[in-house]
Amino acid sequence: MTQLLSVNVGLPRDIDWKGKAVYTAVWKDAVHGRRKVGKLNIEGDGQGDLRGHGGEHRAVLVYQIDSYRYWEKQLGRSDFVFGQFGENFTVEGLPDDEVCIGDRYRIGSALFEVTQSRVTCYRVGIRMDEPRMAALLVEHHRPGFYFRVLETGEVAAGDEIMKVSNGPEGMSVTEADALLYLTDHPRAQLERALRIPALSAGWRSSFQALLQQGPNEGQAKGNPGLSVVSPPPAWAGFRPMRVSRIDRESVSVFSLVLVPADGKPLAAALPGQFVVLRLHVESGAPPVLRSYSLSDLPSTEHYRVSIKQEEQGLASTYLRARMEPGSNLEVSAPRGSFTLRSGSEPVVLLSGGVGATPVLAMLHALAAEKSSRPVWWLHGARNRADHPFREESRALLQGLKYGHGYIHYSRPGPADQRGVDFDAAGHLAVSAFDKIGVPHEAEFYLCGPPAFLQELTAGLTAWGVTHDQIHTEIFGTLDSITPGMKAENSFSAFACGIGGFRTASVLRAERTHVALGCKLSEPARACRSMRGTCAVVLSNRGLSHLRNGADCRRRAIRP
Repeated sequence: MTQLLSVNVGLPRDIDWKGKAVYTAVWKDAVHGRRKVGKLNIEGDGQGDLRGHGGEHRAVLVYQIDSYRYWEKQLGRSDFVFGQFGENFTVEGLPDDEVCIGDRYRIGSALFEVTQSRVTCYRVGIRMDEPRMAALLVEHHRPGFYFRVLETGEVAAGDEIMKVSNGPEGMSVTEADALLYLTDHPRAQLERALRIPALSAGWRSSFQALLQQGPNEGQAKGNPGLSVVSPPPAWAGFRPMRVSRIDRESVSVFSLVLVPADGKPLAAALPGQFVVLRLHVESGAPPVLRSYSLSDLPSTEHYRVSIKQEEQGLASTYLRARMEPGSNLEVSAPRGSFTLRSGSEPVVLLSGGVGATPVLAMLHALAAEKSSRPVWWLHGARNRADHPFREESRALLQGLKYGHGYIHYSRPGPADQRGVDFDAAGHLAVSAFDKIGVPHEAEFYLCGPPAFLQELTAGLTAWGVTHDQIHTEIFGTLDSITPGMKAENSFSAFACGIGGFRTASVLRAERTHVALGCKLSEPARACRSMRGTCAVVLSNRGLSHLRNGADCRRRAIRP
């Protein structure tokens, strides 16, 4: 029987988290007896962040006991209590892949309508004591969903849940969640979602924004980083740091080792995270923002960023020419959710070129903890001269009990030796994985340019690897952007400062992708400034939505 197992409520309060007060109502406690359900809340309940939670279309959060059992197995936990995931209703039945947007249910004397899937938020990670939880809910297709209250009434644990009517279009909660938070946005699916009257206003605006980006062989492009939400950064804005050392990693890649200018400890990053540098390239001109992955073992004493020298790269040229030991830089706190997951499964780290930087940090972390997990380091470079971190990665693999490496050179040099410098010529491809023994059950971490990721992701899927096992990070920009060059057509321009909006000026075009944290007036260069692009839409009606500069954490679409 489909049944309401528990009614859970809680009011907002300050929670101490990493030395900061976080205002949240994610802690919910089960209550006994019948409870009144109003248009906005259950009696005794509230929401801390009304931007992402609460309101008429998000009055009641629902989560399934089946998902409790799933996460207990996945996370190796046995301590869950009702309300563990911040939900108001814990239910038997109503799985996300069967419940559809617009479905209506009678519970007790109240009538409810499904409006959207859960808005994943870092606060659920605080409640679960699992920082990855917000990302995992999306990646594993178990978000839960919200009810709108059509008729107020009373409910209690034990009430039967009776379906009253089906939502039009038959779009499940899982489908809607993937359509917004994952990278593929088929135009037909967006149009289908927008035909559902019950869809919440916020999600409707987001789907409309994605639809307006324009078709590309039936697809609308969104923000690759939207699927994942990271915790708030350790500090707001930028912190002064000093260049301690400069290392040459290959003919085209160099590293800057940065230490805090004030001598105070840094926040240790998660393996795979990146920082944003604010560069004052030209006197009197707006500063330039660039993001670079941290490429070594997370530390409270220093950060290391590794940069590819681009022929016409504004930031890379400035850093290579102007930085020397003792130079000062302004650096954001680490951010990003492309991070190493804990577990016992084998780990496969795949990268191309300078895309090695975040997965190298993961390799450092695995080596430092003397992990017993089988670890594979698969890297593609042009040749030995262009192969960054060659000796460093080999030394780290040798320190692992089950470390394996496999290197492809696309254009080996005359002196490059097969079996010594590299293992195979050509591009890295999934077709070789069976031969070299890569395990199907591994967690795969991919970082590189879009074409590299598209080819390997498609290959892994065809090879039988599930979506949940594949984690990706794009280096570079999408096809619509010409890296490092001003576009031929004028684009809408957006400039924001850390901590708030500065300007949002519309030039001639109706829309463009806009880089997170951008303070430049040239969208093409701006998009190159940050890894990936936003799904923000600018039109003659103004800015659709964007959070505060670098602090927006790559979530550009409103929840």
